[in-house]
Amino acid sequence: MPFAKLGLSRPVLEGVRAAGYTEPTPIQVRAIPLILAGRDVIGSAQTGTGKTAAFALPILTRLEAPAPGPRALVLEPTRELAAQVETAFRDYARFTKLRVAVVYGGVGYGAQTAALREGVDVLVATPGRLLDHLQRGQVRLDRVQFLVLDEADRMLDMGFLPDVKRIIQKCPRQRQTALFSATIPPEIETLIQWALRDPETVEIGARRMPAETIRHALYPVNSSQKTDLLLELLRRLDYDSVIVFCRTKQGADHVAALLKRHNHPVAVLHSNRTQQEREHALRGFREGRFEVLVATDIASRGLDIADVSHVINYDVPQHPEDYVHRIGRTGRALATGDALTIMTAEDAQHVAAIERFIGQKIERTKLEGFPYLYTALFEELKPGGKPLHLRRSRGARVGRGYYYGPARR
Repeated sequence: MPFAKLGLSRPVLEGVRAAGYTEPTPIQVRAIPLILAGRDVIGSAQTGTGKTAAFALPILTRLEAPAPGPRALVLEPTRELAAQVETAFRDYARFTKLRVAVVYGGVGYGAQTAALREGVDVLVATPGRLLDHLQRGQVRLDRVQFLVLDEADRMLDMGFLPDVKRIIQKCPRQRQTALFSATIPPEIETLIQWALRDPETVEIGARRMPAETIRHALYPVNSSQKTDLLLELLRRLDYDSVIVFCRTKQGADHVAALLKRHNHPVAVLHSNRTQQEREHALRGFREGRFEVLVATDIASRGLDIADVSHVINYDVPQHPEDYVHRIGRTGRALATGDALTIMTAEDAQHVAAIERFIGQKIERTKLEGFPYLYTALFEELKPGGKPLHLRRSRGARVGRGYYYGPARR
């Protein structure tokens, strides 16, 4: 189905074409008509499936022309997501006269205050900074017609739910609300019952399943060789761009410094970086000036970074949901991608939890010619107590791969 058959306005369709999109994704096909019809919506879809356009395009269509506002409010958990969603709204609205603004913390109030005074139709905001502007009397929400709670479970994890509820209470009761969340824990279920009216659920794929276009691999290694294995993987990989995920900010800085010493064009993204540093890192990575982005889980959700060919989990995530979000940075919009995870003996429990969560066993792979030190991971046993033997993995992307499987008879 082309975008033209979804009921979008002509100026919004021109914005979609100018952005380079020709056919809607499944979540857009299902969500756009519902929002155009005035229904409240609960949306769940795999990362990289076009969720932002699923709510932005129908909202822009229904707003039609500038008026006192803001009339649409989109809440995001992080400043990176807020800036990204604002950019998407501006792109789609370029052939309209609608005004779009964004407010988030970590920067001064001047430019944001000026934008609010000039008038805005669509306001994208993080909860804390929006409350600051509300307390200063620089914005009112009594004209909000459309409310979007994006990445609701992430806002819950970051402790923003009380702020979100305070903001919702300042919006009119007669409004249209859309909530997007990868998971629906009890607290989010309570929020849905309180904030939404007879919502329609749009779920594309299982919430816990990564995209089918992603190839997974585990690389068992002695913990003392993690950095050596990472460097060897990057040396052998045929990659366009790579995101390397670390568990801590200090770990990300350490890995980035290591890669710089080995002449990799690298950027760093974590919460201790200033807003200017974060924007510089993301912009340089998107433009190809940095081939490697080393990041904490701040980059695992929602950031729209196209053409990431590989994700490497330098540290195994401690929560299975984070694995799905991390690897969702590749294999986006039906493209193929590779998700590689470096695993030490201490990670076995977390790996098992990930495999249970996604419902599949991840292939164990070994680099031919790498000078491995002994690790207990090489002593895995198959049922019956017989050791698993190395056998060649067909179609391995990295050197000549091996994985752990039953010995051939």
